[in-house]
Amino acid sequence: MIVGVTGGIGSGKSAVTSRFEALGITVVDADIAARVVVEPGGAALEAIAQRHGEAILLPDGSLDRAALRKIVFADEAERHWLEALTHPLIGQEIRDQLAAATSPYAILASPLLLETQQKDLTDLIVVVDVPEDIQLSRTVARDNNDEAQVKRIMAAQMSREERVGKADIVIDNSKSLNALDGIVEQLHAQFLAQSA
Repeated sequence: MIVGVTGGIGSGKSAVTSRFEALGITVVDADIAARVVVEPGGAALEAIAQRHGEAILLPDGSLDRAALRKIVFADEAERHWLEALTHPLIGQEIRDQLAAATSPYAILASPLLLETQQKDLTDLIVVVDVPEDIQLSRTVARDNNDEAQVKRIMAAQMSREERVGKADIVIDNSKSLNALDGIVEQLHAQFLAQSA
């Protein structure tokens, strides 16, 4: 069984998935898969550098993710070009990692789960949800981004209402971390039973 976990930026997906990992569950993270496909020496990084010039690379030859983020969230056409390049590669990396999972069930964590065909890889969808003001304050504090950029990222993502509407399970992550521990333990027991 594969459980999809998603949520808007700053909703606390990582806080949720790290708790499942601590319980011995394999977590395949689409963000990590996305980093793998743009590693130095790969075709994706070469194509990105050809399109945006050497300035998109850090001194060690790796991708300057912050610079690319600014470009793609300021220009929708650039975002679509990048997605067309990387999504098939990310999809294959995710499928490979899920196939290698050895836990009773696996989790696919992805901010774009519902916007992409990644949802087709899952048996059920968990949405981690918080009010938008919490998303904004957490993300500004965590990533040292300015508020305007975080708002652009949020605007580019599926709306909170639409995301929650597509969920099989919604985790309210606006409470304490102790409350989150309890929620994850309950879900873990449920998923173990379902996957047995």
